[in-house]
Amino acid sequence: MSVELNNVSVTYHNGYEALHKVNLLVEDGEFVFVVGASGAGKSTLIKLLLRELAATTGIVKVNGFDLTKMRKSKIPKLRRSIGTVFQDFRLIPTLNVFDNIAFVLRCVDKPRSYINQRVPYLINLVNLNHRIHSMPNELSGGEQQRVALARALANDPKLLIADEPTGNIDPELSYEILDLLKGINECGTTVVIVTHEHELVQHFGGRVISISDGQIAFDEQMRGEGG
Repeated sequence: MSVELNNVSVTYHNGYEALHKVNLLVEDGEFVFVVGASGAGKSTLIKLLLRELAATTGIVKVNGFDLTKMRKSKIPKLRRSIGTVFQDFRLIPTLNVFDNIAFVLRCVDKPRSYINQRVPYLINLVNLNHRIHSMPNELSGGEQQRVALARALANDPKLLIADEPTGNIDPELSYEILDLLKGINECGTTVVIVTHEHELVQHFGGRVISISDGQIAFDEQMRGEGG
């Protein structure tokens, strides 16, 4: 089980209840879209899964970790089991493509020999061999997002969370990024995509979870129009 929420509520210090008694199961290997209007609770859900905040009530489990009882010292281990892709890429501007991806592996003291094998594999996976020595400011938005995706996969995570991964790229490139995510999922990684772009959801299909006013409004399998 990649994600398990049992009767989870989150109330902020100002009294605002962002999530209300949410129950959710995401099995290993699923491909899931999470949709909802701004303020519906999507960002709070992501912060819960990354243990950036704790549930006010209920139980949260991710990749076998019980986040409800988790000590702060264990949070880095949890996050190494999750790959995260953000709307704003978050690349390190002073590092080239190779080193942006390698940085994640160096942080966990992976051997140089492993890094020199793993990073080119990931760069090839996202079709950026011709950009391996390029700096972030030399890349298009779509290329930067592909680097961010490769970096998110560096530690071979069980779960990949993509938070509005197509929000800052041209619409025609959005399908390319989603194709990559679909391919990653087909290799066995659980993929959760948070998006407001309903056209992408309709095209690719899969499990669609809609959040409204802090609750799950519907949770259904949808057939994609793209085949």
